[in-house]
Amino acid sequence: MAVSDQVLPSGVAARELSESDLAAAMALSQEAGWNQTAADWRLFLELGHVVGLTRSSGALIATAATLPHGGGFGWISMVLVTASERRRGLARWLLRRCMDDLIAKKLVPVLDATPAGRMVYLGLGFNDCWAMRRAVAQQVRSSSQRGAQEGATIRPIAEEDWSAIIALDTDVFGADRSRLLRRLAARLPAAALVAERHGRVVGFLLGRDGRTMNQLGPLAAGDESVAGALLSHALHTISAPLAIDLPDRHSRLGEWLSTLGFKIERPLTRMVYGRSHAFDDTARLFAIAGPELG
Repeated sequence: MAVSDQVLPSGVAARELSESDLAAAMALSQEAGWNQTAADWRLFLELGHVVGLTRSSGALIATAATLPHGGGFGWISMVLVTASERRRGLARWLLRRCMDDLIAKKLVPVLDATPAGRMVYLGLGFNDCWAMRRAVAQQVRSSSQRGAQEGATIRPIAEEDWSAIIALDTDVFGADRSRLLRRLAARLPAAALVAERHGRVVGFLLGRDGRTMNQLGPLAAGDESVAGALLSHALHTISAPLAIDLPDRHSRLGEWLSTLGFKIERPLTRMVYGRSHAFDDTARLFAIAGPELG
């Protein structure tokens, strides 16, 4: 284990962050050009934990977040280091801290990695599970809606739909994250959609507003036609720019999105610590909530 995994540089201290640190955390993610809003940071403060590194002056210079789930795993994300403090082992120390915290709770660490981050995580014991790509559209070209012809009725989520949505998401994602889903539904109401076929919920879509663009996901559906119908409905009402993190296995859906003006921005890899298979079912997972949320 490298020294930076266990010892912080002189003058740097770690502590758990709270609501009073929100502005400083936002400044870090904005400096990095990330899409998070204050509402995203509150998700981690309320549903998970955020550890920060500070200078003796009290200035926040780095963060990392964990989001525990009930399915035997927990998420690691929001690993940020201010530009002037990089290449000093701070990010690696934070990663080790998050891993140790989750493992102590008997949760398997999971994360979504950029190509640069992936090389670091491989050295820490994470394994590749599956790949995805972020598709971004600055403007969305018009297209015919794909609802009626696919035999699915697309409509806004109603309160009575939640039990079926949570059951589907738990089966697809691998854990009950109902508190997170309900918060997302309030973030971008026009994206909070359900697909119904013969009176049964067969898919759902959520989204959230972002600092620089809206994000669509998670999207879970029984098949590609339902997923396409949900996306088609949302794309007619939600303003661009838009981002969708789409598993590579759903290439036909990606090809359709490209005809609407979406372009691949970057690849991502879902990685799990100490095992080679993920907890989720990518056959029915058509878009993730974002690399920071899973």
